[in-house]
Amino acid sequence: MDPQADTDNVTQRKRKLANVVIGFLFLLSGIEYAVILPTVWMYLQTLDAQPFFLGLVLSAFSLTELLSGPLFGHWSDCTGQTKKVLLLSNCFEIAGNFMYFVGLSKWFLLGSRLVAGVGAGAGSSIFGYLTRYSSSKERVPVFAMAMACRQAGLLIGPAFNIFLRYCTFQLGPFHVDKFSAPGIFMCALWTLMQLMVIFMFSDLPLNTSEPQTQEHEPLLKQANIPSPLYGTINGNHEPPSNQDDFSDKENAATPSSCPTIGDHLYSQSGEPSGSLHNIKPVMGLLQEAVVVLLTTQFVTFFNQTALETLVTPLAQTYLGFQDLQNSLLYFLCGIEMLIGFLAVRILSRCSSDRLLLAFGLFIGNISCIWCLVFLAKPKGSYGFLLAEFVVGVFLQVLGLPLLSVSQVSLFSKITAEKTQGFNHGLRRSVGGVATILGPLWAAGLIQNLYIMLGVMMGLLLLNTVMVILSYKHLEEPTTSEDQSS
Repeated sequence: MDPQADTDNVTQRKRKLANVVIGFLFLLSGIEYAVILPTVWMYLQTLDAQPFFLGLVLSAFSLTELLSGPLFGHWSDCTGQTKKVLLLSNCFEIAGNFMYFVGLSKWFLLGSRLVAGVGAGAGSSIFGYLTRYSSSKERVPVFAMAMACRQAGLLIGPAFNIFLRYCTFQLGPFHVDKFSAPGIFMCALWTLMQLMVIFMFSDLPLNTSEPQTQEHEPLLKQANIPSPLYGTINGNHEPPSNQDDFSDKENAATPSSCPTIGDHLYSQSGEPSGSLHNIKPVMGLLQEAVVVLLTTQFVTFFNQTALETLVTPLAQTYLGFQDLQNSLLYFLCGIEMLIGFLAVRILSRCSSDRLLLAFGLFIGNISCIWCLVFLAKPKGSYGFLLAEFVVGVFLQVLGLPLLSVSQVSLFSKITAEKTQGFNHGLRRSVGGVATILGPLWAAGLIQNLYIMLGVMMGLLLLNTVMVILSYKHLEEPTTSEDQSS
């Protein structure tokens, strides 16, 4: 038999197993959110916590996630070993959920979410892994499926709550009830996840991933792109011959040679190699396309979490919704989101990332306008109010898959492949800040919806203008080889 064919088969099998692990990990992240959120406030009440403590506990997870994300991502970039990152991050998830189960005090509960949030930061390394081992054409479908797995977890999570709420037994010195049961349940699932990572996940060598393509060149790829913001990339001058030697040696380096952010932008720019040391790393974050996509990340998550905070009190005030109706509403929204991610996966075959992004922003603007007109000060009969509410929520949820997947995919294509872990860690940190500020903004202005929704509309319009003005830059740089072909 052909040894090369055997090697390729083994590599493909390892890749499929790794994808199963990644899908299960995203599934668990959705389940964890769905099983803990419904009872965390009642849990805190049993520990004599004040109402503001709920906001602290919910924000604690996002805080440590946004801090640990870039660190985990940078680690995986430097070592090329995503498996070790996952093994360590799972330890934080296991420890954090066990602390949640023990629940000695409100402060201990706060600490449990801080610890678990550190583990969630490994998502940046996972997105980096998916970027390195997928081609540009596969990027949107791969990211869409990963996000769909998390959405599936959000859908099936409430089903676990059906039996967790009836738990009441003794486990050693600890009493298990409906409040602490989600903690030990998630602790067991993350322990299972740890075993899956040990036995099923493998770090594959890059040279076996896409051996026949040039799709993983660092940002920005060698291309004839005249731009006042990016500069002329491989323009009318050729780099010295020793620069070619330098590039060959750099590409042949092992993952242990840790890259810097400055390498993202100038290692392939046609400038002399010595200029690499004169560029401040922060310049990599000031490129037009990167700023636009990070702004999109912030605005998307800010508006999403703000509206999520608004939905429940608004539905209770004007529609009389209680727990059952709210659960049904969130379930239907989850179904719509799941269908949306699968639809984006299909649309990606015939649409570019920036077109999907533009379409998502268009729907988002329509949603914000609808909410400003009809929901800022609802009027009319119950049926009319219900229709206004349902349409507003439907439009908001409809645009989220388009925005989420397209901006993540595009971000991965215009930033350096060899530093994808750090890049996605930065992107997720921006989203983490938004998920902290969004609920705080909405909660403080529930009584003044015109200001609340008006600021959201303003942010979205600003983001839309930025995308329009930078539209020609929001695409993967075309390599010289691609142009010649």
